[in-house]
Formats: sequence, C-alpha cells, structure tokens
Amino acid sequence: MSSVLNLWRKMSAYPGGKRVFSKMICLKAPYFSTISPQFEELDVGGGVVRIRERRALHNHIGTVHAIALCNLAEVVGGITAEVSMPKGMRWIPAGMNVRYLKPAKGVLRGYASMRDVELGEKGEVPVNVEVKEADGTVVFTAEIAVHVSPAKPKS
Repeated sequence: MSSVLNLWRKMSAYPGGKRVFSKMICLKAPYFSTISPQFEELDVGGGVVRIRERRALHNHIGTVHAIALCNLAEVVGGITAEVSMPKGMRWIPAGMNVRYLKPAKGVLRGYASMRDVELGEKGEVPVNVEVKEADGTVVFTAEIAVHVSPAKPKS
C-alpha cells in the first residue's frame, strides 16, 4: 500500500484528521494551498476533494477562476495517481486537457477516477476529473495524462 494512502487511512479515522492530511499535502506541494483543498475521500482508483468559493479564487466576472479549477483537478488527480500506484511503480504528469462547461460558484468538489495500473506497465494512463457544484452540476472536466513506469531501484 502507498505510504500516502496508509497515512490517509490512519488520519481520516480521527476527528480533524482529514483537515490535517489536507494541510500536509499543501506543505509538500505549496501551490495547492492557494485553493485550500479539503480531502473528503481517497482510495486506490479515486478521490474527492472539496474547495469553497471565496474572493481570492474569483476571476473578473466573480466566479471561480479557471486556473483554480485546474489546480483542484491537479491535486485530486495527482494524489489519486499517487495512492493508486502499485509498489515498485512511479508516475509523473504528462499533460492535462480541460473543458470549462459553465461558470463555477459555491462549494465545488473534484472527483477523480483512474483505472488499475499493472505492475511493470509503461506508458500514459488517464486520470479523469469532474468538478461539480453542490447540486451535482458538472462545471469542469479534465483528463490528466500520467506517465507510469517501474520505479528505478534505490542505490
């Protein structure tokens, strides 16, 4: 099991543990803190991260900025990829295609999903992300291509 997934499972069992886990992810990758992500679910093959609309995330028309949505997709998709790697495998982002479907407002959740990765596999694997408003309306989608390969042996 991934060390990140193991940490998630331990921390999410305690009151406030999900919040602390979310802050730890932002310490490791500080740019994510710009959207104040809150992990709600995480397991092999999928994850859910919530953000709340606030002025700091607004664009010029008063809705959540496109790049804040990309940041949400990257954090939920990236951590989903991390916890989904079999032991001995690694990943790195290779690209992201996004679609802005409607202006985003309110509480937003990013839902990531990906297929199982086979031990020894090499190549690109898609991580799909949907961002939904509280009523379930999909406002943004992303497909993040992650390149997977066997990890190099540690010397």
